[in-house]
Amino acid sequence: MTTIDQIITHARARFEHAAARKLTQEKYQARMLFAAQGGMWRAGPELQTMLLTCPGTQAVILDLYDTPVQVDTRELLSQSQQRWQEQMNAWLVEYEQLNQNR
Repeated sequence: MTTIDQIITHARARFEHAAARKLTQEKYQARMLFAAQGGMWRAGPELQTMLLTCPGTQAVILDLYDTPVQVDTRELLSQSQQRWQEQMNAWLVEYEQLNQNR
């Protein structure tokens, strides 16, 4: 194999790895979405922080579609944390497999 072929092979492998990482990220970002209490939510630090800062157990917050929804903050926080942790664990496993295959 010539040097040019090696460079092309290496570049192709790097591009495929980067594309696979991006695809994995998009897949797990989509899995963070969930419907609960009459709204559509994205599990993550932003939602969890907002729920933790709300006084009391009931609050009106905007969902992903900017619709005001009255929610039980403790229940929604619990659902968001569970979804977030499940998906992040799965994402980490897949990410590590991608890096091993590289």
